[in-house]
Amino acid sequence: MLNDLKEYYGQIIKSVDDLKTSTCSCDANSLPAEIKEILTEIDDEIIEKFYGCGSPIPPVLNGKTVLDLGCGSGRDVYIFSKIVGEAGNVIGVDMTKEQLDVANKYVKPQMEKFGYKRTNVEFKLGYIEDLKAIWIADNSIDVITSNCVINLSPDKKSVFKEIFRVLKPGGELYFSDIFSGRRVPDALKSDPVLRGECLSGAMYVEDFRRLMTEVGFADYRLTESVRSPINNPEIEAKIGMVDYYSMTVRAFKLDLEDICEDYGQVATYKGTISGHPHFFDLDDHHRFFTGKPMLVCGNTAAMVGDTRFGEHFKVSGDKSVHFGAFGAVPTEETPNDGGGCGC
Repeated sequence: MLNDLKEYYGQIIKSVDDLKTSTCSCDANSLPAEIKEILTEIDDEIIEKFYGCGSPIPPVLNGKTVLDLGCGSGRDVYIFSKIVGEAGNVIGVDMTKEQLDVANKYVKPQMEKFGYKRTNVEFKLGYIEDLKAIWIADNSIDVITSNCVINLSPDKKSVFKEIFRVLKPGGELYFSDIFSGRRVPDALKSDPVLRGECLSGAMYVEDFRRLMTEVGFADYRLTESVRSPINNPEIEAKIGMVDYYSMTVRAFKLDLEDICEDYGQVATYKGTISGHPHFFDLDDHHRFFTGKPMLVCGNTAAMVGDTRFGEHFKVSGDKSVHFGAFGAVPTEETPNDGGGCGC
């Protein structure tokens, strides 16, 4: 299966125009303005041979070490290179030599364009299921990203176990990928075109939730989720019974609980994250307005207080007193049944 994927992205697909569906490609016009500006400094060949379904570029990265899983031609690696600055580092991993040949071809020219005296990017040929084989150490990475690649892996459990291993405590996984609203029929999983187009390997959202819990990410958040059309009648005839979504996921290597618990904690955003003067969106249901105290669950308090975002928030309170599940209001008639996170 991996050999089929290498051939698909190394020999068959030469540019984004060769993709047979719109599932694993994104419109550059939808990218944030600051990312578009960086793209003007990146060589056209890198952009033309890059495939992705989102914009997994989180803030607060200056001086950080970022790992891009399935980096392809290196577009996102070079975006991160600009964002982390000359003091930061970016590692790109991919299994397709032809893609990495493009990425490596532009290392020196891109460093010159960015005005760097030292090279802050490195590309490694290897498999995202086995980062030990390419010498990625335990607890060594601040942020891990991936752009529509993990769905291609035949061993997703190993991918997420490796992610958890190499992240620093408090480090973040922030990635975009294609997910499905139902399990893909087994008979379609070996189809090389469906696999290469990010369809037959897409993770069913509930299986993804279970897997994340199993490897150590007890709570993760969505920052974006949109329906992802196939736009190819022939391929839709094969697999159109499955609904697909492009989702961007945020998860932290923290000691979190499996539901949102209430400890009476309050988080206040200081308005100090670059590009976010008025509010900061942690996820699709947590918008922190500058200066406004917000009652949060214990998990959210840890996400904004015990990570690289900590200097940008004031978190009041601790976990010495527990008030039950967040958002639950138990009464004598209605016992607290552990209903979900309402923060």
